[in-house]
Amino acid sequence: MKVIIPVAGIGSKLRPHTHTQPKALVPVAGKAILSHIVDFLLHSGCTEFIFIIGYMGDKIELHVKEKYPKLKATFILQEPRQGTGHAVYMAHACIKKKEGVFIVFGDTIFDYDLRALIKEGVSSLAVKKVEDPRQYGVVELDENGYVTNLQEKPKIPKSNLALTGLYYIKQASELMNCMKAQIEANEKNNDEFSLTAGLMAMIAQGQKFKTFQTGSWFDCGSRISLLETNATLLKRIKKKKTSYHYHNTIIIEPVSIADDCNIRNSIIGPNVSVGEKTIIEKSIVRDSIIGSYSQIETAILHESVVGSDAYLKGLSQSLNIGDSTEIDFS
Repeated sequence: MKVIIPVAGIGSKLRPHTHTQPKALVPVAGKAILSHIVDFLLHSGCTEFIFIIGYMGDKIELHVKEKYPKLKATFILQEPRQGTGHAVYMAHACIKKKEGVFIVFGDTIFDYDLRALIKEGVSSLAVKKVEDPRQYGVVELDENGYVTNLQEKPKIPKSNLALTGLYYIKQASELMNCMKAQIEANEKNNDEFSLTAGLMAMIAQGQKFKTFQTGSWFDCGSRISLLETNATLLKRIKKKKTSYHYHNTIIIEPVSIADDCNIRNSIIGPNVSVGEKTIIEKSIVRDSIIGSYSQIETAILHESVVGSDAYLKGLSQSLNIGDSTEIDFS
């Protein structure tokens, strides 16, 4: 099974971290968002990956090749970036007639039995009931559970079922034909070619779509949701028993601390991820993500995201600090 992963976005809601790296490479629970997605898809039986890259796409390509050297991967540059539908259409040359495909967006982590979707033999869209669906693609269903209508960020939603960024398309070539027609007719929504509109065109032609609710859906699109995802995944991830031995330091699980860290006279946890070769001294850190090669001294941090190669000294606060930043409050 092939999978298309659009990872071309800028990730403005995760700034300043996305000033120096793509959103999909921001770390959560010990590894990049993209690695969580790829590992899940590999475990689900996906064998061929098509990455639609754009903003800092070279870093995406380097990460995949370093972490997954045997992965059958194709990298396609989306330039200019003209929306989700346009991103998916960039993969049209890789899709064979009557071939099925998964589409997974690179800022959401899922947990679902994808093999079961294939066995059902019908195109399916992942959805979740949300309180305010106006910021999502919204799905309407008939009495038999088939999709009748899709709307992108409607002002007056007729349903609270929101698209969550995971799609199984049984006839991928038909989607590509619909997207091609949309692009050639320059039919844009908010100045973009929408994947939702392409799917709606398939429905108008008689294609059947059902929905499914994922067991878990982790949105990593903002700092708050990133920290919530970090905490949840740290509790869920089954890892080998690790004994952390740091000088005069208390570790409160769950945590993920990379190799070669130097931690002294500190309290770390709960819900903390620390990147490799980071130094933490005389500090208290909880509910936070600390990047690699960073240094934290005499600080109390909570609900904070600190980038890689950052230096912070003397503060009690909740922070959002990008890579290669130096702050001294002492």
